[in-house]
Amino acid sequence: MDQVNLKGWEGRIDTAVGQVSAMQAAMIHATLPGRTGPAPREGDVLPQLWHWCAFPPLTATNELGRDGHPRLGDFLPPVALDRRMWAGGSLTFHAPLRVGDPIRRHSRLAAVEEKIGAAGPMVFVTVEHEIRSPRGLAILERQDIVYLQIPDAYRPPRCVPAPEAPTYTAEVPISAPLLFRYSAVTFNAHRIHYDLPYATETEHYPGLVVHGPLQATLLMDAATRWRGTPPAAFRFRGVHPLFHTENLQLLGSEAENGALSLCTAAPAGHQGMQATARWHD
Repeated sequence: MDQVNLKGWEGRIDTAVGQVSAMQAAMIHATLPGRTGPAPREGDVLPQLWHWCAFPPLTATNELGRDGHPRLGDFLPPVALDRRMWAGGSLTFHAPLRVGDPIRRHSRLAAVEEKIGAAGPMVFVTVEHEIRSPRGLAILERQDIVYLQIPDAYRPPRCVPAPEAPTYTAEVPISAPLLFRYSAVTFNAHRIHYDLPYATETEHYPGLVVHGPLQATLLMDAATRWRGTPPAAFRFRGVHPLFHTENLQLLGSEAENGALSLCTAAPAGHQGMQATARWHD
């Protein structure tokens, strides 16, 4: 892998304009488990993390890669590793977005790092997003993407045990239709989330993979319900894949300085995603 060439992608800039319409908000509302009451309407505050549906990748179908992702080499570097995952990220919320807002996203490729891990070669890509509404700055976001080689058999990462005595617990039913609908509402064609033969036979997972952004959104909703108001900052990191054959748990506990420590967990008792939500003092 040409490290100098990959490093040359650092500093690249991309801009996009989008919105979450009332129809999209209704579709997200219908997709996410646990949502009650009417869907947000035009002009209503957009629930946090729903802005991920505002900028669908508009790559033509015949230009997608084998895995369903847009081919690399434009804004993102041409990493020669076949498995791509949204590994985590962090967000600070400065002002609410609203349903129907025209939203502008300014993105900068902040870092490209090549490492060797237990699973072999890895490339970490960090993208920074600045998201604005007509009223000004709304969100500062960091997105962490990791690239790996597809193994010849499923080798799960080390399990991180779920907390033994969480303050908050909820169970979320997971199904193939849920994963398909979330892929559809985010216009995400990554085949590990809806194409079972591809997920099991090509990428060697034991089932369809639960989206990292879906898990983060469920944790964000849990934190908002717990405190009664959305957090001012949110950080999340995937530590183990979760699959459509197992319902997941949402777990949370009080942390330092008024923060909440949250995670998703599998029935086997290990964490899937870790998150921290913080509010202003």
